[in-house]
Amino acid sequence: MPEIIKCFRETLPTVRLIGKRYGNSDRDEYGGFGGKWGDWFKNGWFELLENHGASPDNGNSYLGVMRSVNDDFEYWVGMFFDENKEVPEGFSYVDIPAGDIATCYIYGYDNGELFGDEVHNKCLENVFQRGFVVQNTPWFFERYNCPRYTTPDENGKVILDYCVYIND
Repeated sequence: MPEIIKCFRETLPTVRLIGKRYGNSDRDEYGGFGGKWGDWFKNGWFELLENHGASPDNGNSYLGVMRSVNDDFEYWVGMFFDENKEVPEGFSYVDIPAGDIATCYIYGYDNGELFGDEVHNKCLENVFQRGFVVQNTPWFFERYNCPRYTTPDENGKVILDYCVYIND
């Protein structure tokens, strides 16, 4: 089981999430969006966005961004950009207002254990223990930071950033 090794507050400016939006009907046979991530790497979409000038506020990390509004679940794969950034053809966008986020560093093996309801709930428990109040219908996102996520340590483990928008 992965462990939460750090939980802290960050502040983000208004960001433009540029990527592709998916819903429940786009889930793969395992209930996730791994196949969509495979499409992104196969089609070079991350490289295209990296060359488009992603926002430095997230270290040019790849993102899995999600929220549920009135039982309408949306899952985005993409990157954050400065607000008003032009959207390349073939991509969609949503502007996310400036705000504070609670970030949990999830430490574990990149074998699927870093994802799912159990880890989500463990992160929220840490967020609540620190007195943070999660926004109504918040954005959550997995931030795949290089090198925290891309380079395993001496134990073969990585760190996934799991973030949620909180009230000021």
